[in-house]
Amino acid sequence: MASEVAGSVAEPVQCPVCFKEFAASEINFHLDRCLLNNDSCPTSTSKDMNGPPLKKPRISSEASSPTVSTTDSSEARKSTAPPSPIFRMFQTNINKGPVQSERNTFLSNKPIASTAVSKGTKRHSPDEMGAGKAMGQFCIDHPASNTLIKTPRDTTPVRALLNIDKPLAEKLRPTTLEEYFGQNKVVGEHTLLRSLLDSQEIPSLILWGPPGCGKTTLAHIIASGNKKRGTARFVSLSATSTSTNEVREVIKQAQNELKLMKRKTILFIDEIHRFNKSQQDTFLPHVECGTVTLIGATTENPSFQVNAALLSRCRVLVLDKLSVEAMGLILLRAVATLGISVLGEDLSDRIDQNELDPTELRSEPKVYIEQKALDTIAHLCDGDARAGLNGLQLAVQARVGAAHPGQSGSGSTPHDIVVQEEHVKEGLQRSHILYDKAGEEHYNCISALHKSMRGSHENASLYWLGRMLEGGEDPLYVARRLVRFSSEDVGMADPSALPQAVSAFQACHFIGMPECEVILAQCVVYLARAPKSVEIYKAYGNVKASLRNHKGPLPSVPLHLRNAPTKLMKDLGYAEGYKYNPAFSAPVEQDYLPEELRGMDFFTWNPSDL
Repeated sequence: MASEVAGSVAEPVQCPVCFKEFAASEINFHLDRCLLNNDSCPTSTSKDMNGPPLKKPRISSEASSPTVSTTDSSEARKSTAPPSPIFRMFQTNINKGPVQSERNTFLSNKPIASTAVSKGTKRHSPDEMGAGKAMGQFCIDHPASNTLIKTPRDTTPVRALLNIDKPLAEKLRPTTLEEYFGQNKVVGEHTLLRSLLDSQEIPSLILWGPPGCGKTTLAHIIASGNKKRGTARFVSLSATSTSTNEVREVIKQAQNELKLMKRKTILFIDEIHRFNKSQQDTFLPHVECGTVTLIGATTENPSFQVNAALLSRCRVLVLDKLSVEAMGLILLRAVATLGISVLGEDLSDRIDQNELDPTELRSEPKVYIEQKALDTIAHLCDGDARAGLNGLQLAVQARVGAAHPGQSGSGSTPHDIVVQEEHVKEGLQRSHILYDKAGEEHYNCISALHKSMRGSHENASLYWLGRMLEGGEDPLYVARRLVRFSSEDVGMADPSALPQAVSAFQACHFIGMPECEVILAQCVVYLARAPKSVEIYKAYGNVKASLRNHKGPLPSVPLHLRNAPTKLMKDLGYAEGYKYNPAFSAPVEQDYLPEELRGMDFFTWNPSDL
């Protein structure tokens, strides 16, 4: 079909699932929908099907004819049609029992305009969903049956979105780069990755960044652009719950997809550092030959946690912690989606009076949030968008749930709901500081403490000490590093620094946290204020360099410096000619270095002189 004569029309291709005929340029996009959402794929009405023998239907006759309202009689007649034959290879849920719809129904307490139709119903297109919203209906894609549920016009988006079974951060996950905030250095307008995304040339990537910075979201945005064009399929796995056999099965499917459909596979591995070295080797040949495009997400330094061979085949993108400004934009987008008004704004700017009758606005209380509350979330979430959005959801849920409809009398106007700063602080209690005692942040903070004391910056030294102790660091570890610092950086400029550090270590060992924190603080400030000298540190480093770079056998100890406890050793010349220094009133002229090193000054010598 790829080599049709110019000017001729390509023959239609028949879908092996629903037996519909489609143009060759549309069959890939249709197969994506048909295989992933075969519940809602339209069935063929042709009676002359020359396909394989019929298999057992996916659903029973009882489940294929639910009760529908009289307003949807045309769709009900469609749903009573017998289910189309499905190849067994496409039945992904063949061994799974029926899903109970009760656990996915979150609007059961509201009157429904049209009930969920059967699995044979035509899936609504995006244009139809947009038309429904233009008519003032809030449309939700039901998670269980992929059917469109329309809530009545008096159901507010706040209650609908806050009463779902998903966190708000997951529900409002961005789907385009225009909604993706805070990572302009990586996906900005003129960056390399942005140009690759626009041209659909996606390399294998390792996304490295702190929690909640947008690693998973960026991977889904990349996959979304490829899926819309039908150029690639997207498979998402988590290293915390995926075995090597499952990865091999996905790679096998990717090989078949590349051979049969000429489509690549984007394989997203969340928390890829959880795979050990041998498991990571599974990806090597397939990433090398282009069978899969690997996108891995990790919060750990990939230099230590990802195989060097796999790392050389991927491009590492470092995502920064979200700034307060980026968090502010994310929160404003969230409250706009929820229909919440920020205090100080005119409510008429938020509501289209042409869509909703003003008399219906008073059936539910209005929800407001203070700008100061949003600013508090942006500062307290520590650059974690997931924590910020979920904290906002918890605070609004608590306030909306506290406003019972029965509090006001019949026919009276319900009281407005205002989310204030204290409600946000209660819903977003920061119980810990981002710090990993065994990870990258551990080494970053101790290095910052050491360098701040070396630079005699006592305020920065106290700050990094507090970051470590409040994050749960072992105080004895910090005390040991202070003992080392007292000799390495203070040295002979203040010989009492070493006893101070050792005393601080012993005191921390005696009383422990949290009482020992002030002891460590005292020692840190003392060392930061102390004069600095690294002459001993450098001199000993020169000694090590001299010993390691010495060519040939090391020189022998001079005979006069050797001890002679026996007669034989005295006869051999041990200790002969040694001058006992206390026996002389003046300095003694005597050689103490081997003959090859006489005149050597390790305090001024440079290892490059060898």
